[in-house]
Amino acid sequence: MKKVLCALFAIPVILCSCSSKKEGNPTPGPTYTPPHVATTFAKGADISWVTQMESSGVKFYDKSGNQIELFALMKSLGMNSIRLRAWVNPTDGWCNTADVVAKALRAKAAGMKILIDFHYSDSWADPGKQPKPAAWAALDFPTLVTTLHDYTVSVMNTLKTNGVTPDWVQVGNEVSDGMLWEDGRASTHMANFAALVEAGYQAVKSVSSTTKVIVHLPNGFDNSLYEYLFDGLKNNGAHWDIIGMSLYPSTTNYTTLDTQCLANINDMVSRYGTPAMVVEVGMNASDPTDSRAFLTDLITKINGVSNGNGLGVFYWEPEAYNWQSYTLGAFDNTGKPTIALDAFGVN
Repeated sequence: MKKVLCALFAIPVILCSCSSKKEGNPTPGPTYTPPHVATTFAKGADISWVTQMESSGVKFYDKSGNQIELFALMKSLGMNSIRLRAWVNPTDGWCNTADVVAKALRAKAAGMKILIDFHYSDSWADPGKQPKPAAWAALDFPTLVTTLHDYTVSVMNTLKTNGVTPDWVQVGNEVSDGMLWEDGRASTHMANFAALVEAGYQAVKSVSSTTKVIVHLPNGFDNSLYEYLFDGLKNNGAHWDIIGMSLYPSTTNYTTLDTQCLANINDMVSRYGTPAMVVEVGMNASDPTDSRAFLTDLITKINGVSNGNGLGVFYWEPEAYNWQSYTLGAFDNTGKPTIALDAFGVN
């Protein structure tokens, strides 16, 4: 009996010892290292919603749960650039010139480079819609061109007066079929579209010769779209400095789309002598591990374009959590950045 009792008492001691060892010394996972990029590579985010979110009481937090101002948070995550959309006369005021200047000043104070994204609309302009601002709707085409030019100059000068010179400016947003429809629809009025792009280009350069002008299309993997559109612009006398791209893959196809995007960039560089920048990316916030893998792969590929012709990557509205039903941000539902944004970190 004594031997049996000793054996029985020995069992829990052994089990406790094993359990303690397992809980106290977990097997460490692999350490993540962000992509190494050129010092000039733009690692950025479009956070244009920030002022509207703040006015609604939304707050932002670092990974430890400490409340922090959003521009400072982006900087702490390794980002060096901010993208801001500009609308002509939005009904609620957000993203109008005053709002853009206020955000640009915050970006400058944080030591960030600045990209201004002119939609040339009072609200969203994208592949499915390119509406004219209400005040421009009845203008004849020559007056429309002049108005676009003068509006661009006005915004640039307002930024300049406030001490801000954008590093980059987009003339239009995702203009796969032109902008300011119907006059500037590329598929029916390519020459008109080119005239509008040229008016924007010349307007930017008249205020700041150093600011680089971007023409931005969606679906960075779609080489035929890019050749069609940029051939049309070139053949009609329009100028640009950088080709901008959007890329929104799924968790299952990002490696394929990243590879196609890289091939497209290489073709753009060869065909037009133009560098490229991915100015919008996103993936579902509920898949941060896959999103980090996507961003790591994409940033590595873009940074590796020959002769420095891959200029940067911007995440679109990563800070949007529990906001307007947008699900492709990179914050969790408590307002903290997910591991997806580790890809923008400094190594």
